Amino acid sequence: MSDPDRARVLAGSRVSRETAERLDLYVAQLRRWQPIKNLVGPATLDEVWRRHIDDALQLLDLAPDARTWLDLGSGAGIPGLILAIAGTERGIQVDLVESNARKCAFLTETARLTGAPARVRNARIESVIDAYGGIEIVCARALAPLAQLLAWTEPLLKTGTTGLFPKGRDVQAELTQASAQWTVVNDLVPSRTDSEARIVRVTALAAPSHR
Repeated sequence: MSDPDRARVLAGSRVSRETAERLDLYVAQLRRWQPIKNLVGPATLDEVWRRHIDDALQLLDLAPDARTWLDLGSGAGIPGLILAIAGTERGIQVDLVESNARKCAFLTETARLTGAPARVRNARIESVIDAYGGIEIVCARALAPLAQLLAWTEPLLKTGTTGLFPKGRDVQAELTQASAQWTVVNDLVPSRTDSEARIVRVTALAAPSHR
């Protein structure tokens, strides 16, 4: 099946021919594994380049100089594995943390086939987060409310790591809830794939002064 968005996404992201081929291989793997692993919403496969590839690639543009990334709850590798594939020529390294062993199998095999600089870790976030001190960027998509993401990533965000968390139309409500628990330094970046979506970029985190 040909996705009409493919050419537009590839042109907009200015990736090399080799990277485009690796992204094609990722899409082929996603389609091959989807029937048995239920990796993404079935309806989104028809718009995989816009809904998943481009949605992930926009994060790379927000941190062009970052070399070390951590993706939490990686699932189908969105955004983490896609970032690793697209960032190969930039010399980046992406760690993927996923608690579902079957999804880890997909991530490991697809990273191998594409030659992506990605390391897959089958573990729960809270049990391994302390091991990633010094990482430049932590990201997570469609994983949990912002308050929970901040609770998980507190050890990183309090020590200089930047968080990139794509959110939908309820982003303001999530920020309000999170602000009751944390003092959050952030800005909202409009998503290029959804006019109602925003990327929450967290640059500092602290416990509220009244706590």
